[in-house]
Amino acid sequence: MRLPDLEAWAIFAKVAEFGSFARAAEDVQLSKPTVSKAVGRLEQALGVALFHRNSRHLSLTETGRDLLGHANRILVEAEAAEAEARGGRQRPSGRVRVAAPMTFGIRHLAPVLPEFMQRYPDVDLSIDFSDAVVDLVADGYDVALRIAALADSSLRARSLCTFKLLLVASPQWLDQHGRPTHPRELEAQKGFVYTNMAAPGMVRLTHATTGKECVITQSARFWADNSEAFLPCLEAGLGYGVFPEFMVWDGLRDGRLERILPQWSAASITLYLVTPASPLRPMRVTALLDYLAKAFERPPWALD
Repeated sequence: MRLPDLEAWAIFAKVAEFGSFARAAEDVQLSKPTVSKAVGRLEQALGVALFHRNSRHLSLTETGRDLLGHANRILVEAEAAEAEARGGRQRPSGRVRVAAPMTFGIRHLAPVLPEFMQRYPDVDLSIDFSDAVVDLVADGYDVALRIAALADSSLRARSLCTFKLLLVASPQWLDQHGRPTHPRELEAQKGFVYTNMAAPGMVRLTHATTGKECVITQSARFWADNSEAFLPCLEAGLGYGVFPEFMVWDGLRDGRLERILPQWSAASITLYLVTPASPLRPMRVTALLDYLAKAFERPPWALD
């Protein structure tokens, strides 16, 4: 029985990750011809092409996309096995691929990374900031920061931090339109609606004392798939909205913003660190997970 060509599978994963034979060769410290031959060897064994190639562009074929998840798992498991075998004799090294929500990633993840990179000088980070939900295995990510529901039960999830969703507006907007006494009054006003959710503009609120629920439908003056875009208009008094507290806590603290109906609130949301299902992972990934868990033990919006 012929054994699988594990080296070729791992090299295929690296070429797909970098989108280049030359860059993959540099990363794995092999010559470009060696990397190219390994991929060609795998394609010949499988009887299918894994990449579309021309002089300017390299892209996965449909079969390549289907098989990439297997290749990534082979590479990650092998790296993790080697790290486990070495025990504590080697420092974390190599590249960690991360997917992070746009606003949270730029506002709160990026500021805590300098200390991590100083602590682990041999670890490189590659972060994609996007609110899109990625396929960790198929797309070759080591870890994702994911807000709210976790649909894929095959992934491993670790709670990073929790935040509230708050009804907010500027003091000048409230002075102009009045301070409501019940959520229904907000339906007569136009505001800001985040579209990257199942039911945009539908807000379920719960009263802190009575436990009563009220579902309101927002009228939108401004729709967007990233809430960061709303903030200049929000602070300019051009509407109200529902925002995660990690976006508005400093505006509330400084008086630029004011909570609407503070006795009513939407359900709190958890931010998770999500990784592929395998319990084995490279030391560099474990180092990042442990560092982030410690960094967000007390996030800035929870300090008051």
